Amino acid sequence: MTPPPPDDLICAPEAIFDSAAVARALDEVAHGAEGANAIHAAAVPILTEAMTGGRQAIAAAFARRPFASRPATRAYSWLTDCIVTSVLALVTHAHGTDDDGIALIAVGGYGRGEMAPHSDVDLLFLSPKQPTGQIRETIETMLYILWDLKLKVGHATRTLRECLSLGAEDFTIRTALLEHRFLAGDAALADKLNRRLRKDLFKGSAREFIEAKLEERDARHEKQGGQRYVVEPNVKEGKGGLRDLQSLFWIAKYLHGVQDAAELVNLGVFTADEFRTFASAESFLWAVRCHLHLLTRRAADQLTFDLQVEVAARMGYKDRGGRRAVEHFMQDYFRHATAVGDLTRIFLTKLEADHLKGAPLLERIFRRKPKVKPGYRVIRNRLAIEDEEAFLSDKLNLLRLFEEGLRTGMLIHPDAMRLVTANLHLIDDDMRSNREAQRIFLDLMLKHGNPERALRRMNELGVLATFIPEFEPIVAMMQFNMYHHYTVDEHTIQCIRNLAQIERGELVEELPVASGILREGVNRKVIYVALLLHDIGKGRDEDHSVFGARIARKVAPRLGLTRAECDTVEWLVRYHLLMSDMAQKRDLSDPRTLRDFAKAVKNRKRLDLMTVLTVCDIRGVGPGTWNNWKAMLLRQLHAETARALEHGLEDLNRENRGSQARKALRKALSDWPAADLKRETARHYPPYWQGLDTATQVVFANMLRDLPDSEVRIDLHPDEDRDATRACFALVDHPGIFSRLAGALALVGANVVDARTYTSKDGYATAVFWIQDAQGHPYDDAGLPRLRKMIDKTLAGEVVPAEAIQGRDKIRKRERAFRVPTSITFDNEGSEIYTIIEVDTRDRPGLLYDLTRTLASANVYIASAVIATYGEQVVDSFYVKDMFGLKFHSAAKQAALEKKLRAAITQGAQRARA
Repeated sequence: MTPPPPDDLICAPEAIFDSAAVARALDEVAHGAEGANAIHAAAVPILTEAMTGGRQAIAAAFARRPFASRPATRAYSWLTDCIVTSVLALVTHAHGTDDDGIALIAVGGYGRGEMAPHSDVDLLFLSPKQPTGQIRETIETMLYILWDLKLKVGHATRTLRECLSLGAEDFTIRTALLEHRFLAGDAALADKLNRRLRKDLFKGSAREFIEAKLEERDARHEKQGGQRYVVEPNVKEGKGGLRDLQSLFWIAKYLHGVQDAAELVNLGVFTADEFRTFASAESFLWAVRCHLHLLTRRAADQLTFDLQVEVAARMGYKDRGGRRAVEHFMQDYFRHATAVGDLTRIFLTKLEADHLKGAPLLERIFRRKPKVKPGYRVIRNRLAIEDEEAFLSDKLNLLRLFEEGLRTGMLIHPDAMRLVTANLHLIDDDMRSNREAQRIFLDLMLKHGNPERALRRMNELGVLATFIPEFEPIVAMMQFNMYHHYTVDEHTIQCIRNLAQIERGELVEELPVASGILREGVNRKVIYVALLLHDIGKGRDEDHSVFGARIARKVAPRLGLTRAECDTVEWLVRYHLLMSDMAQKRDLSDPRTLRDFAKAVKNRKRLDLMTVLTVCDIRGVGPGTWNNWKAMLLRQLHAETARALEHGLEDLNRENRGSQARKALRKALSDWPAADLKRETARHYPPYWQGLDTATQVVFANMLRDLPDSEVRIDLHPDEDRDATRACFALVDHPGIFSRLAGALALVGANVVDARTYTSKDGYATAVFWIQDAQGHPYDDAGLPRLRKMIDKTLAGEVVPAEAIQGRDKIRKRERAFRVPTSITFDNEGSEIYTIIEVDTRDRPGLLYDLTRTLASANVYIASAVIATYGEQVVDSFYVKDMFGLKFHSAAKQAALEKKLRAAITQGAQRARA
């Protein structure tokens, strides 16, 4: 007999499992087939059909109600109950055993009655004594049928005594037993297990169980990345995921014997509002997990980029307001994950106070209790509120609490956090315009040296978005790309963390320029507020810098800044990407680049502020984003712009640079014969002298010396200071050399970050490429020989890049969901002698080769290329001339060239996705 259906299934019980029809079919098998093997063979197709039909019915109903996770998980669990109990009835009949000899018990998540489509089926076969051979055969036959049904079955056969002894030794077993549910067989034995577990195993062991669960949780979070905002979160095991909610419920059940999370309200663990948050988060996360299982047809819990798009579509999210459906979905996901974190923290800290070990006696005696201001008290070394009514009588206390937390260095007690969250309505326009409130808020960032902690806690509790309502839209806002590691609000806090670290002198060696700027002094109010607001305009249809500047114009005065300070903040927000773009997308050896940037920043004060903001912004994107290459570019841009602002923009011209470069080379090659030195300084055109540093010019001088026409000379030099390998080539000039070199480098998986080629007056080509390996570092000594060999083969014609690259130019499946629209612009103002073609598109291994080959076949001379990569997006900027040495001014020529470049991008993209 199958178990009765629970209430609120996702569809009618008979659509999930037709008990009567299955029972009739199995009864015919039991009486018609001879022997256990025959029964097994006949039963599997019947049960497979029933299970498949039930799963299809649940999936169809869930597709119609994509958020109805509780009815769906109950339905999957009930369907499994029906299958499992039907199999038990069949095999006990086949073996002539009495199912009262054992109790069949569901444990773990299945015991809880919650199952995703491909969850494990964990079973305990409970026996009053060591099972007989006949019972073991019955269990074995049952398991074989379940395995043949393709169910992932976890099982154990134990006596009651074994359950108690193993549960005492192993917390995983104890947790599984905590959530046991009787399915069939000996009900009295199952009831006895229930009583003995509570009396002999659970009672009096709460403290050790809680500590074990907290340790498990910490280890799990560490394994999953330790961040709530991991861009590809694990719905089950990640921070703020289902396992955190389950851990909370396990502890509550262990302590209080609750069967339903709703009982936690009556126990005073949660308020009614907090329980609604709990239920909402749990329902959402289960819905996501079920959709993941249905999409992948397996027990997948990792929300990878490609699956995020598909789950968002299944759950009915749409593109709107300038943002993709997947970004709206992931913002909801992260907000629920944050809520789970808040609830877990409230619950666990309360438990800690009641059940966990106190500090060692000596530590408690000798540790000085922090001295707190009136109105506060210390509970277990956490900052608590003395009198809630008095605290709420002055709404500024909602901010002062965080100030006191920073001043004392203490964590805020969860009861205080709950009080704040429940009274956010007190933060109104009157409070936002209060000068003391403004002072407290700015001091949280400026005064105590650890603004990150206060801002993160304020953000999690909703205070930040209530005090600055314009901040609310970016809370938990995910940016669907491979570049940004954090949500927008977390990125903002990471930026401020970096700024505080620089101020504290912790990054002097790594960031000498930014550290020096802050040491000499800037307007700290301006830089902190600008960083807080720099991305506040994200998620709209228009440019977030422009929209953010308009928001900054309203918010900055509200934070108590002067008019001049507000103007500077607005300017920094409006142009916060300018320095990064100039450094990474333009040729810094071109005087026009520096002149344009110097004109934009106008003075040294703004240059310094923008430099610090840019450094913090890039470092706040995520681990590994900042590297020595970017550091070198920003240092160079800052130093040369500062020099230009001090000595005048007229200093920035080609003639000055050329004469200085030739002078430096003569000094470096002072041991050369005068005739050789004269030949070397006379053979190059002006762009060569302005485009390369002296060290590289020395390398080329030696490579060109007595170079035979048939030889290609190569110099590979790893440069740790720049996080790149410098690859220099010297050879007789011929068309398409840039493209062939780019092809050779693509074939070994090298990422080009900067490249430039020059033709000498006597017909030689000098090319230098700055390249990185797949991890964004210089090639190590072991990788250089392979690099050199592939370049030699390509230049000798033994390898044709266009053919060889076909199989390597692929985009991985999980990265295919990203959309990067292609944009191609022609800029004739950014350089005095070149047209800058900027190609902004989807990155892939063979892209640079495809683009340079297209330009070469169109008789375009490429002087240099600057490559900036942002995750899956790349911006390739080419400094070019036509075959007559002129810029591309003609609109018709630009259109024809753009058409060819777009065709090359499209063809390459199709090849990469094939």
